[in-house]
Amino acid sequence: MVQQTQRMQSLISDLLTLASLEGSPRPATDQWHDVEPMWLGLETEAHGLSSGRHRLRFEGVTRVSLAGVRTELVSAMSNLVSNAIRYTPEGGEIVVRLSLGADGRLTFSVQDTGPGIARDHLPRLTERFYRVDGSRSRETGGTGLGLSIVKHVVQRHGGQLDIQSELGQGSTFRIDWPAGRVRLLRSGPDLPA
Repeated sequence: MVQQTQRMQSLISDLLTLASLEGSPRPATDQWHDVEPMWLGLETEAHGLSSGRHRLRFEGVTRVSLAGVRTELVSAMSNLVSNAIRYTPEGGEIVVRLSLGADGRLTFSVQDTGPGIARDHLPRLTERFYRVDGSRSRETGGTGLGLSIVKHVVQRHGGQLDIQSELGQGSTFRIDWPAGRVRLLRSGPDLPA
């Protein structure tokens, strides 16, 4: 009963989040948030969820800031990382990257060595409650709304979500945050002066 109660609470929370995202205007670009604390939080959360069952790598630039709603930005990135951990078998590898493009875009990507997803499912992955394999989703405790939330957060912030996957080859989920919402904090070894 406790497990089902927690599942219902998660479902209600995700539905409320989705409803608020769908009815809200695009966030202003005057609220800037340093990426480094978000990144460190994601890494800590990932290690906690994995409990040593996966090889986790976090790499890339972090001395940048993003404009938007901090909780939404964190939610989108966290959903992708937690999905990779849930669906990648023990012993698999998950690589989380942040890279700054020459055009100023910030790319956040999560690549895993999980079972992969058949091509015919890819266009529907961000639909509410869509599940590639319902029995596997029940085992991992998902609500079927995570990728829909990611899609709406990314769209609201003017970004793009790209999903690449093949059966048996793992998956890569990538968010491109637009240059107008990205700002360098200071120069350093991984950023231009």
